[in-house]
Amino acid sequence: MMRVHNFSAGPAAIATPVLERAQAELLNYAGVGASVMEISHRGAPFMALAEQIEANLRKLASIPDDYAVLFLQGGATGQFSNIPQNFLDGGAADYLVTGHWSKKAFEVASRYPAAGSVHCIANTASTQYRSMVSEFTETSGSRYLHLASNETIHGVQFKQWPKSVAPLVIDMSSDILSKPIDFTNVGMIYAGAQKNIGPSGITLVVVRRDLLGRCQDSWPDIFNYQCQLDKDSMLNTPPTFAWYLAGLSFEWLLDQGGLDAIAAINTRKAAMLYDYIDQSSLYDNAIDRDCRSAMNVPFTLADDALTTAFLDAAAKEGMLGLKGHKALGGCRASIYNAISEAAVVDLVSLMQEFERTR
Repeated sequence: MMRVHNFSAGPAAIATPVLERAQAELLNYAGVGASVMEISHRGAPFMALAEQIEANLRKLASIPDDYAVLFLQGGATGQFSNIPQNFLDGGAADYLVTGHWSKKAFEVASRYPAAGSVHCIANTASTQYRSMVSEFTETSGSRYLHLASNETIHGVQFKQWPKSVAPLVIDMSSDILSKPIDFTNVGMIYAGAQKNIGPSGITLVVVRRDLLGRCQDSWPDIFNYQCQLDKDSMLNTPPTFAWYLAGLSFEWLLDQGGLDAIAAINTRKAAMLYDYIDQSSLYDNAIDRDCRSAMNVPFTLADDALTTAFLDAAAKEGMLGLKGHKALGGCRASIYNAISEAAVVDLVSLMQEFERTR
């Protein structure tokens, strides 16, 4: 069966070996005679699976012991509300706005004045989110500093964490596990699964244990990180199949050699694409070169007619998901972990041929 090159921003490509493993185990997981999505989340087979998945993730990402790992629901968008409710405790927090998603995180957090106050202390909107934050002044006593490590729509990425007094709370939805994670001064990282982990439905939260236990009493237990930790992320029935598939992705990444190895591949993929765009007279990427995303590469053509023609040509060659976000238009190639170097070679070849014939 033919598999297309899926450059979608999310839900996104899942590594073929992961899908093949899930297919092979679909009707009979671990010899129990039923699918993993059919068995009880509190039964011994799934409890053992959940324990192994966490162990593999800790190994893969070198997560320190003083951090708790939670598998939740609600996506990153759900955490935009949960974060201030769990951490503000009547205090203040700061936000860096570098694109659509960090802007949304700040706007949502601003809706809960009873929890505390939030402040946008840097905003790159004046550059149309084409550059990265260079300097900022933190609010005295800030509970946390929130940022998005990679802006999926605008295609900008922090190459290293900013220095801060407050612990960092980082939305890593679109570059989680694409490279090693520096946990220095990190209070929490979180990510929706549907870009670099697996299918939508599960949300990863890795949080420093000493920050827990401050949630507003009025906030539901299901959104209270301490309550979820106390119940092993099973305060309600979890999305077991999405959890299982995330675990298969962790195993696949370990088999590839871990995050150092996948980071090297991702660096080569991004360089290949940006190098061609930069020498081209047809395609353009306007992002400052020191903060270009290694995961999401937006590019434009001269007009809508050319863009439509390019997308049609790509679809005919089995390349999907290249249409840019509606907020920006143009094109975007999302080259997450599951996208092979060969797929990027094919994309660049298509871009070359399209340019040659124009």
